[in-house]
Amino acid sequence: MPRIQCIRKPNIEIRQETTLPQSTKTEKKRKNEKSKFTAFSKMLSPNPLSLLCALLLCLPLAIVYTTTKHTTSTDTPIILNTPINNISISEKFNQKLSLSPTSMPTRSMRPSLLLPYLYTDYDDELLKAATRVAERPTRPQKTAFMFITTAPLPFAPLWELYFNQTSKNLYNIYIHADPTFSYDPPFSEVFHDRVIPSKPTRRHTPTLAAAARRLLAHALLHDPSNSVFVLLSPSCIPLHSLNFTIHALHSRGKSFLEILVNEPTQYDRWAARGPHAMLPEIKFNQFRVGSQFWALTRRHARMVVSERVLWRKFNVPCELWYACYPEENYFPTLLNMWDPRGCVHATLTHVNWTGRWDGHPRTYEAWEVGPELIRRMRRETPKYGDGGDGRRDPFLFARKFAPDALRPLMRIANDVIFRD
Repeated sequence: MPRIQCIRKPNIEIRQETTLPQSTKTEKKRKNEKSKFTAFSKMLSPNPLSLLCALLLCLPLAIVYTTTKHTTSTDTPIILNTPINNISISEKFNQKLSLSPTSMPTRSMRPSLLLPYLYTDYDDELLKAATRVAERPTRPQKTAFMFITTAPLPFAPLWELYFNQTSKNLYNIYIHADPTFSYDPPFSEVFHDRVIPSKPTRRHTPTLAAAARRLLAHALLHDPSNSVFVLLSPSCIPLHSLNFTIHALHSRGKSFLEILVNEPTQYDRWAARGPHAMLPEIKFNQFRVGSQFWALTRRHARMVVSERVLWRKFNVPCELWYACYPEENYFPTLLNMWDPRGCVHATLTHVNWTGRWDGHPRTYEAWEVGPELIRRMRRETPKYGDGGDGRRDPFLFARKFAPDALRPLMRIANDVIFRD
């Protein structure tokens, strides 16, 4: 093994200083400096031993720097301009306040709704932050209306009449708009600047359920007064006035969520990811089926955004795509396992499945729309699961309506739809 020779300090001879001419002193000083520089250059000349020493000295510094940088960027919840006092804000994303994600359908968004859309762990950080909001809403209690869409809202004029009936202090609007689609005309009036940072959504995948969780998290973080959270589709219409709807949603103090058992396709849905994929967390007798559209209390909204174990089971691709409806199974399964008594096991969104087997309910065309259709929908009773208590709840919304039904709906809006 080669020996490493240490450079010893040279012996210094002490001599009696003699007087020399000035030119001789200058020349001698120049020669001394030159000899020192030559020795220093030899010490720094690259050789395998010196390079190895330099590498070993710098390696610990590189590790410390990398670890420190990573910890700083992930430990802080990345939430911008939220009214929640106990959520810290990452300074590195403050510049995004004046920017809008290029893939979003609107040119600008309210700073209170703008989050780092392109951040890798965006959903994880968003949901973690939403779990820390206050359990009880502030007053006045508000209703959060949340739309999932891949197109401009066809019934926006009807919804504008609906929302303009009462004070804006009683509701909030949130839109999850798939950024891979175009939105022309853009969202305007009451829907202006209400689009949250969104991701692509597709049927037979977990993306629709993920979009609903994303909407819940945004609504919880955006306004501490949000008390009830209603999920709607672009083909939905209201069946009553806004004041009637708010009273019906808040009077029970429970979530309205269809929770059904022993449905014909229940086993296929449970085994859609594989015959044992749901085990051991979700046994077949714990699996539930329900409508995609619901109204959740604030307590249940916080449960959904904080839950991780069951979501990992649903947030995987299905082997049986035709039986893959996570948006209709995750929420009823979760709340039936966690708090079945806190739910009314029915949806308040009217839908007609008569003669339909393709996963899409009947669509009402323009020629079918009239006062009698609205009154008939109001008279019908929701389908209750095991959580029915004998009370009859009214349908508050209805789907599915074709876009060309807007004109006849507008004609009967004030005299029929909004007259309770």
